[in-house]
Amino acid sequence: MKPLVDELRSLDLWQADPLLRERLAALVHDRAELAHYGALIGSEAAMDWAEQANRRVPELQAFDARGRRIDRVDFHPHWHRLLAAIRGSGAIQCPFESGDWTHSAALFYLHGQVEAGSLCPATMTQAALPVLARHAPTLFDALRGPLLSRAHDAADRPMAEKQALWLGMGMTEKQGGSDLRSCESRAAPTGQRLHGLPLYRLDGHKWFFSAPMCDAHLVLARTEEGPSCFFVPRWRLDGHALNEVRVQRLKEKLGNRSNSSSEVEFHGSEGLLVGPAGRGIAVLVEMAGYTRLQCVIGSTALMRAGLVQAIHWCRGRSAFGRLLIDQPLMQQVLADLALEWEAALALMLRLAHSFGRGETDLVERAWQRVITPAAKLWVCKRALQFAGEAMEVLGGNGYVETGLMGRLYREAPVNSIWEGSGNVMALDVLRAAEREAEALQAWFDALLPMLDATGRQRLLRLRDELRCSDAQAHAHARRIATELALLAQAALLDGRSAEAFVATRLQAPAGMFGAASIEGARHFVDRAMPAS
Repeated sequence: MKPLVDELRSLDLWQADPLLRERLAALVHDRAELAHYGALIGSEAAMDWAEQANRRVPELQAFDARGRRIDRVDFHPHWHRLLAAIRGSGAIQCPFESGDWTHSAALFYLHGQVEAGSLCPATMTQAALPVLARHAPTLFDALRGPLLSRAHDAADRPMAEKQALWLGMGMTEKQGGSDLRSCESRAAPTGQRLHGLPLYRLDGHKWFFSAPMCDAHLVLARTEEGPSCFFVPRWRLDGHALNEVRVQRLKEKLGNRSNSSSEVEFHGSEGLLVGPAGRGIAVLVEMAGYTRLQCVIGSTALMRAGLVQAIHWCRGRSAFGRLLIDQPLMQQVLADLALEWEAALALMLRLAHSFGRGETDLVERAWQRVITPAAKLWVCKRALQFAGEAMEVLGGNGYVETGLMGRLYREAPVNSIWEGSGNVMALDVLRAAEREAEALQAWFDALLPMLDATGRQRLLRLRDELRCSDAQAHAHARRIATELALLAQAALLDGRSAEAFVATRLQAPAGMFGAASIEGARHFVDRAMPAS
């Protein structure tokens, strides 16, 4: 009987990823935290946290034993261990302590290879911080300690009694979807102020409210001036009672099962106005810029997780007289997957590097504001196909719920849908390109010397097309956004990786994994995950 191959259930994610370490060498000076977290979150214990948190999904307790509304969501204890891990790593806080978004991206990337659902509250909390600091500085200063805390406080109690705070968001309504201007929830001023901000009462609903057990949410509701942004705490601001945010039900999602997403109703809920009245969409779009970066990070992490399992399987599984890893066609599939992941990793880290630098540098502004939505479109969509191909490497053993690959596959679509699906991202790229025309031109100039002849020709054509944008551009928005992302990836790779990427993505369409011929395929496989 041939030996059986188990999935990897323990792996030092930092030591096993030489390309991550290589790319961070020039970007992150103190890597001790990354090394520590890669070992911790890749441990057998953390892998078990992830599995159990997804198998034993959150449960809504709408009422207590005497019929009082409590709107509480109960989680498996391992969920809180995952939140404590990412909070303790400093992933959420480090951009506000040191200005280093790349360090933060690497920590999120390591965590996302093990468990994706817990990235949701971490992402929303991090993305809300710069929004509050800019548009509600007095509130941010009052909450700075618990917002930036490295502790995890799972208690359900008023903010003033919490050691650490989690923040969520509530924008989407059932009648609107991505059309936020159709918001029907209403907010009425009370005439009072707290932390220097006007106090309102909200009535209405949210079709997606993530995650309801956060200590507060940034919520969109309509005032006389138009859609506005509000800071809505779970407990009333005086701390005496819950804030009448009633959880109607938890969403039964395809993936992301460890995390609770919900439908809620507001019944006179208290909320503090964040930013100018009537400018709520603009405020929340700022938040979305950060969460879209996290979608790219999360999808890249899922690619890495699937790739690692696929390579591990092929190194141990034999068929037709030899190991799968030694069979030429399987080498082509794995090399193509490895190349896709490497390009996503390079782009993810480059985007993260641009955050916090766009105010003074035109090229960095283009990376952050134009290329980020393009990358969100392309990388997240490629992760869908990637997850299916990685699962197929394991065959029937990948297509069972007792293994890891099914969870990766179910998780893959969420980043493509969340914070704007494909069409929304493509149109945002066009709008950003028009709004940031000067920055984008500087980006084109900077990218030209980084590309070979094929890439330069494609880049110049794309630049001219964007300059001559007309009413038909919307119909081609997906192609334009994809081209931006592919050219960015091609420019960021070097050596054999750059040559292979151009040959299989620019000179030929990026199609089915393994269909294109990659010379020296085994090199790319072993480079992505050296044999132990």
